[in-house]
Formats: sequence, C-alpha cells, structure tokens
Amino acid sequence: MDKKDEIILRQLEVIRSMSENNLRRMGTDFWGAPKTGGATTNADAPKADEAAAKDGKKTPPTAANGGEGGAEKAEELPPPENIDDLRAELDSYIGLAEVKQEVTNLINMATVFKRRQEAGLPTTDFSLHLVFTGNPGTGKTMIARLMARIYRSLGILSKGQLVEVDRSGLVAGYVGQTAIKTQQQIQKALGGVLFIDEAYALNGKSDNDFGQEAIDTVLKAMEDHRDDLVVIAAGYDELMERFIHSNPGLESRFNRYLHFDDYSTDEMVEIFKMQCKKGCYTLADGAEEEVRAFIDEANDAGGVTFGNARGVRNLFEQILTEQANRLARMETFTKEDLMTITKDDVWKARGMDCDAP
Repeated sequence: MDKKDEIILRQLEVIRSMSENNLRRMGTDFWGAPKTGGATTNADAPKADEAAAKDGKKTPPTAANGGEGGAEKAEELPPPENIDDLRAELDSYIGLAEVKQEVTNLINMATVFKRRQEAGLPTTDFSLHLVFTGNPGTGKTMIARLMARIYRSLGILSKGQLVEVDRSGLVAGYVGQTAIKTQQQIQKALGGVLFIDEAYALNGKSDNDFGQEAIDTVLKAMEDHRDDLVVIAAGYDELMERFIHSNPGLESRFNRYLHFDDYSTDEMVEIFKMQCKKGCYTLADGAEEEVRAFIDEANDAGGVTFGNARGVRNLFEQILTEQANRLARMETFTKEDLMTITKDDVWKARGMDCDAP
C-alpha cells in the first residue's frame, strides 16, 4: 500500500466517523425535537415483576419501574416540562397547521379539566385517547411523543413515556398468549402513552386470528387505568375509519381524530435544511435547487411510498454518501469541506453520471 492509499483510507475513516456521529446526534425525530427522560420507553421489565408473575402474585406498578419493592432502586423521574416550552416546541414544527390547532385545543381542554378536578368541581367525561390518520412520515409518532410529554406536564399522566407497538408487538401465535403479550406492553405504557401504529391490522379476518384478543385487552386496560394511560391508534385514513367503527368498544373510546396531511415540497425542503443544520452541514450555491428537484422527482415516482419526512431523511443519507465519495477522492480537505454539501453531491445522489450543469 503506497502513501496515497494510506491517506485515502484515513480520510474515509474520518468521513465515516463524522457521518455516523452527525446522524446519531440527529436522533429519531426529523425535526430535531429534544429527547427527554420522560419521553422514552422503559423496555427493560424489572426482574422482580417477572418472579412475582411466576408466583401468581399481582404487583402494582410504581412510577419508575412498574413493580413494588424489588432489588433495583427506583428510577427518579425528571421534573415535568413547562407547558409553555412544549407549546413553543409544537409551534416550531414544520407544517402540521391543522394538527397544531387540534393539539392546542386538547391542551386547553385538558388544562381546564384538570383545574376543575383540583377545585372539586364536577367534570364531564373527557377522553384523551386519540386516532391519528395519515400517510407514513407525516409526524404522527413525533406528535404522539409530544402529547405524552404535554399530558405529564399538565399532571394528567405520571411518567409521560411513549411505548410504540404494532400488531407484531401485541399479537402472539397461540391461544392465550396474545393477552399476556399485550398486557406486557400495557404495563410498560402505564403512566404514559401506548402508541399503536397500523392499528387496523389488529382486526384480522380469519377465525383463528388473535387480533381481537389484543383489542379486548387494550380496551379493558383503557377502562382499568383510565387515570394514567392514554392510547393513540394510528394508520391510513380509510382503514382506521373502518377499524374504529367495526367495534362498539373502540367507537365509544376513540372519538377524537387528528388528520396529518402530506408535506408540500416547500415543507420537505425546509425539513431537509433543518436536518442539515442539526448535522452541521451547509448547502453550497445551487445545492438547494437540486435538493428541491430531487425531492420532487422522488416524491412523484414513489407517491405514498416516498414517506414524506421519512423519504426526505433517506434522500439526505444518500446525499451524504455522495459527499463522502467526493471527499475520498481529494488529497486533503478542510473542516469546511466536511460540512459542505455541493450541487454535484445532490446530482450524483439522483443517479446522474455526469457533473451537475
């Protein structure tokens, strides 16, 4: 291996390391919403609870670990976030105008409901459970996570975590196992939000399908833990409409719908630019126009499958790959080079063999 090859290998390692660090720092939200201790899923079930379950003893959950006593020290929750800060975060999200208004309405209603309770005044039945409808990548999970934090800030939920599941996380393959599997997810979600993605898939058509068992278990939990559990069901518009109206229990508990529109091209370009800002990247002259064309092209070709903000992130990663390829061909490069996305990077990511015009 000659000296030039060694230099190229070192450059590739630097590029790989920086790209991984930048993507990791962006987190799971396209919009860069901060992660908080109250908004994460506690996936590790306490060992004490497992032992108690084998002995047939029912152990009530605590705010920290879902079990009473046990050898593990209870995890201390961070303090609830300020509701004004959460409102500001909601306003900072790109697009989602109708969703923002509905969430604001929910905040106001929940605030008054809580205040009337504290004042000893009678309150009307007020369901916090929600149905989110819309195509993939339109921000449903992000808003569900924010709602969990909002409800905790208002004192409605004790922990404010989000537990995200789909059919595979609730339904088992044998008789009697689905209720146990679903109950495990419910226990993780107590004090927060159980977010069921593609919830309509629970409504199986065959006689030996166990989806209905999962639905029944969730409905019972919504009643048993009505003071410290919120369920959000999400999926495509028509499929969710049919799913909710197929079961009187679902229909009576889910009476508030939030529809998430697809993002416009302008909004997706803004999402891309926010990804750049969060990852410490800048767009060189002419690059933004190429990004817009790339998004339009991919969105037209993919339609629903493009995935809105999810599709934007995929394009972003493809462009970073082309940037890394370009830098690897350079003898040396500066910190500014590492931060710059050029018109050619986008052009090559679009699959063009020649340089951008």
